[in-house]
Amino acid sequence: MNPPIPRRTVTASLLAGAAALGTAGVTTAAPASAAEPSDRGHRPSPRPTVVLVHGAFADASSWSGVIERLQRDGHPVLAPALPLRGLASDAAYIRSVLDSVTGPVVLVGHSYGGSVISTAADGAEGVEALVYIAAFVPDVGESALGLTDKYPGSTLGPTTDSQTYPLPGGGQGEELVIKKELFREQFAAGVPVTTAQVMAAGQRPIALAALQEEATVAAWKKIPSWYLVAGEDRNIPPAAERWMAHRAGARTVEVQAPHAVSVSDPAPVTELILRAVRSVHTGH
Repeated sequence: MNPPIPRRTVTASLLAGAAALGTAGVTTAAPASAAEPSDRGHRPSPRPTVVLVHGAFADASSWSGVIERLQRDGHPVLAPALPLRGLASDAAYIRSVLDSVTGPVVLVGHSYGGSVISTAADGAEGVEALVYIAAFVPDVGESALGLTDKYPGSTLGPTTDSQTYPLPGGGQGEELVIKKELFREQFAAGVPVTTAQVMAAGQRPIALAALQEEATVAAWKKIPSWYLVAGEDRNIPPAAERWMAHRAGARTVEVQAPHAVSVSDPAPVTELILRAVRSVHTGH
């Protein structure tokens, strides 16, 4: 068991144009201030709905701390349960959720959920911002597994078990779960032991095929994006996260936190989402 992670520190950084991608060094910048509506005839858009999409080995409860903060400030929030069966089918489900929302949307994805929002948002008129939380940002032809292996550092493979599940048309599929005794160390280092044990017991398996499925669209090429890098991530190498954020031109912060950063550090996750919300709401 690893010792507890020290008190979190957040490094706000604009990685676009960073000189050394894939290294631990990050250029520090002052936190962005909330943009104010212009007095020159500008009318703010309706307050956006924040749609939170979880990833593999988690469920919608992983957003609880973020949801509480957003709702406390009066922001409408949805956190649907993701099937985790395949990229195209998962994205189609999230698209159905988006189609039910009236007004602008800030769409947020964690981990594999980043792949899903990159597909689901393509052509979705209401989605005005994408926020990636320690997430995959695939281009066309890329998969979550392929992006994981782009840089060294992931220790996920040896910590997972494979099991089978019945396919709707017959036969069996393969899905992955993190071994319960290794869950906290791998996924949620620094999270209280009892919390990590509950997360491990309720983790959602992901179909291996979903991690292998290649993206066919990339909504981040057309929609403004934000990214939070988890500097102590053991699922997705932090170097890969920085690289994906830079490629997408995302406004980026880095937090010294595990992969389950929305559980360990909901405050900086919420603040990054609010930056995207303010941008949509004020038009700046």
